[in-house]
Amino acid sequence: MSEQYKVTEKDQSKRIDKLLTDIIDDASRSQIQGWVKDDVILVDGKSVKSNYKVQEGETITWTIPAPEPMDIVPENIPIDIVYQDEDVIVVNKPSGMVIHPSAGHYSGTLVNALLHHVKDLSGINGVERPGIVHRIDKDTSGLLMVAKNDLAHKSLADQLSKKTVERKYEAIVHGEIHHEYGTIDAPIGRDPKDRQKMAVVDDGREAVTHFRVLRHFADFTLVECTLETGRTHQIRVHMRYISHPLAGDPKYGPRKTLDLNGQALHAKSLGFEHPRTGEWKKFEVEPPEDFAETLSYLEMRE
Repeated sequence: MSEQYKVTEKDQSKRIDKLLTDIIDDASRSQIQGWVKDDVILVDGKSVKSNYKVQEGETITWTIPAPEPMDIVPENIPIDIVYQDEDVIVVNKPSGMVIHPSAGHYSGTLVNALLHHVKDLSGINGVERPGIVHRIDKDTSGLLMVAKNDLAHKSLADQLSKKTVERKYEAIVHGEIHHEYGTIDAPIGRDPKDRQKMAVVDDGREAVTHFRVLRHFADFTLVECTLETGRTHQIRVHMRYISHPLAGDPKYGPRKTLDLNGQALHAKSLGFEHPRTGEWKKFEVEPPEDFAETLSYLEMRE
């Protein structure tokens, strides 16, 4: 599937490989440089080099080549299917489970489990990511929608693009937030100091997170975050940006934190328009046991 990007004024004179690293999720700079070299990426239909500096108004187009197929084996891994019909599956993913196979994670993923439990999945995202429309991080628990056919996949992806999907998360963050409600509108891109991380950067992609305080604890706050956009690590990056990083976050949080296996983040609520019927579907699940135990521990400390 071909994609394109119109170069804006703020992109003026940026190297094409650097610009696209911030635009194409999961693509490294070296990957993009290879695609530029192989003419997978074109500017106004013409070949360029990796150090080409883009100009406002130019159109960058690319069709990412299909990855080499991996032998993805269906695995009888228990999964919590909250809802299923002929078009859509809603799964309550446990913390610690990777969404799809990749280097270092060829088995034990949600996709391996889905291939065992479900007959049909959308093929739009290729053999490595059948049915996967959006993702949540490995150590984030909660609700994820999966497409069983291409019609459903296109509809759900379009709803995500138009920001009409409702996604609410619960998070335990460091410090006491003194505002009961807030909106973080800050662009996110690759961290220039550490390419393995994301950060708020001037030339990043639009990212908007709304939050409201659910409960105050000593040194911690329980918040509900609503995503307007869905950038990589968005809630984790945004909460760190306002000096309230997630408890237990090994990538963006402090070393001294609560004893958790990863960040205290749970995708608790998911709402979308059914791809076939147009009916509004909404689902909600309680946080997992370790999240609840952490809240009980914080209550006992008070």
